[in-house]
Amino acid sequence: MKKRKITAFGIIIISVIFIILAALRVFVPAIVEQKQNKVIPHSTYEISDEAFTLHNNMIVMDWHTDSLLWDRNLLAHKDYGHSDVPRMRYGNVAIQMFTAVTKSPSGLNYDKNSGESLDNITLLSLVQTWPPATWTSLKARALYQAKKLQRIEDKAPHALRVVTSKAELLEALRSRNDHPKLVAGLLGIEGAHPLEGDINNVEVLFKAGYRMFGLQHFFDNELGGSLHGMSQSGLTDFGREVIKKMDEMNIIIDVSHSSEAVVKDVLALTQRPIVMSHTGIKGVCNTARNIDDELVKQIAAKGGIIAIGFWDAAACDISPQGIVKMIRFAIDMLGEDHVALGSDFDGAVTTALDTSELAALTQEMMNQNFSEAEIRKVMGENSLKFLAKWLPQQ
Repeated sequence: MKKRKITAFGIIIISVIFIILAALRVFVPAIVEQKQNKVIPHSTYEISDEAFTLHNNMIVMDWHTDSLLWDRNLLAHKDYGHSDVPRMRYGNVAIQMFTAVTKSPSGLNYDKNSGESLDNITLLSLVQTWPPATWTSLKARALYQAKKLQRIEDKAPHALRVVTSKAELLEALRSRNDHPKLVAGLLGIEGAHPLEGDINNVEVLFKAGYRMFGLQHFFDNELGGSLHGMSQSGLTDFGREVIKKMDEMNIIIDVSHSSEAVVKDVLALTQRPIVMSHTGIKGVCNTARNIDDELVKQIAAKGGIIAIGFWDAAACDISPQGIVKMIRFAIDMLGEDHVALGSDFDGAVTTALDTSELAALTQEMMNQNFSEAEIRKVMGENSLKFLAKWLPQQ
């Protein structure tokens, strides 16, 4: 058989193709994210010396950021997106819950979604050249994002430390004496569909570092109905089995996107308090994203945490003034011991501030005559107290 030689022209064509593919790999993910995670243009927030001092001398925690989803170096300070480690450190974030998104249906809305529609994360994983296993497996996507967080610690252990227990969390906070602005990173899952219907995967994800499981995201899954799904159903038999397993393993339950029927079932079944890691209060912002206030009260009454979000469907008014108005309403309704921050940074939302600007909330709470105790509790003390009690001991 006669062998064909690659001509100089052929080499040029192949080289051009590789250059185009490389350019797409470099630029397309950033372009996609810049369209999804926006901060509205605004003047620099004025922070008084008093507010700056207070903000930088307290524990700050955010219960929800989806930063691991995006193809961005989280050790570099970027001028797009909402959150990275340098901006967390500037905003004095001591504890950050990194939540892994593994599936997001096309045509996303807050009213009704089907898990059978085209999955946006599949497309994103291809564009961002995630490992081939992640193209078809939701569990693989969760494990990949856990590894991404661990690699950040490996590269910069004095900037971020991954914690999986009460002991590790308290040690990380003590380390801030020697390494100021160290961020303690926790892992959470947004929707428990990476279990892929197998109860044994609870332990697989636990071993990978996950300590908070959101039960649903935008669609119904094997555990039960989503607030934005088709059925509005409660927990399935598998969902009940998973809740019991999570209780046994000291995994925190997050019901942020769960149907109201699921929330009621979880409250009746679990022996532990639960979390809404990013939400609003319907009495202030009556949207399809926020559940009934009476149900929120039941979560708080059982010792739970309600973490207030920063985007329009949760807060309606996304300015610092609007977010703090929501926080004030939540405190008055639930008590000051149950309210926290749950930004939903990098969650394909638009906000009025990024994580470096969290002191604007401290300033605004002072402007709205919050007590220092209320400010400290909302910004992080409530969250730390909850984690110190409900994370695994070791």
